[in-house]
Amino acid sequence: MGAADIVPGVSGATMALILGIYEELIQSIREVVHPPVLRAVSRVRVKELLQLVNWPFLLSVGLGILIALLSLSRGLEWLLINQPVYLWSFFFGLVAASVFVVARRIKRWQPGLVAALIGAAIGTYWLVGLVPAQTPNTYGFLFLSGMLAICAMILPGISGAFILVLLGKYQYVLSAVNTRDFVTLFFVAMGASVGIVTFAQIIGWMFKRYHDWVVALLTGLMLGSLRKVWPWKEIVSYLEDSQGNQILDSHGALIVALERNILPNFSTDGGQIALAVVLALVGFGLVLLMSRFAGEEHA
Repeated sequence: MGAADIVPGVSGATMALILGIYEELIQSIREVVHPPVLRAVSRVRVKELLQLVNWPFLLSVGLGILIALLSLSRGLEWLLINQPVYLWSFFFGLVAASVFVVARRIKRWQPGLVAALIGAAIGTYWLVGLVPAQTPNTYGFLFLSGMLAICAMILPGISGAFILVLLGKYQYVLSAVNTRDFVTLFFVAMGASVGIVTFAQIIGWMFKRYHDWVVALLTGLMLGSLRKVWPWKEIVSYLEDSQGNQILDSHGALIVALERNILPNFSTDGGQIALAVVLALVGFGLVLLMSRFAGEEHA
């Protein structure tokens, strides 16, 4: 999950879904705000609190994500800059296999479920192609941005960082991190805290009552997100501020605002295409292995 969250456009929730821990993750987050838990917190009853929440699971997942972020971020960042085609090829195969693996959780596909999948796929395909907007830097909007970004991070197929880009707040929040603007970060963090708990309640409730419909929607989200992870891209425009000046990231590089997927040049890029296909197949096969490891039998 941590490795996937590092790459823009790839959601860690996709990994949770593949590995069969997604529903437990959502349920564990839901339990954090149950009345007995809140009472235990208010009365500082640590032992009772540990009995009420699934802390071993949350701690394991949290530590795993943290370790991945600390150990893999530099390597993945280098690949994104220097070998983007190969990195995106691997993730394309990974997400494509995820669609296949998750779709098998529905034993009997009905017309309504197919329509839900197609609708979610079209909506996600449209969403990941949007041009970032210019939005206010008010505390209220920062709170809203945090809510929407964290909701996207627990939805397979949608990246929280990408939502911040669409909302015009990616560079602003990144700058706040680098300059230690704790006021800005506080409002974003508060929005994220409220958003993840609130959205987890909704997703958890829907899973219990409309399991197949939720799985169909999540499968559609991943299918539509393939547009974002297509390996061959052409830059259309870079991110600009309200005055029309191009924005740089923390490394002084331009931030891409809009890209267009293109086909590779088969006459000159044969070697690159061959390796990209191999990496996509490796990603595809890795998902199948992870799915088997998670205890899911192949159909």
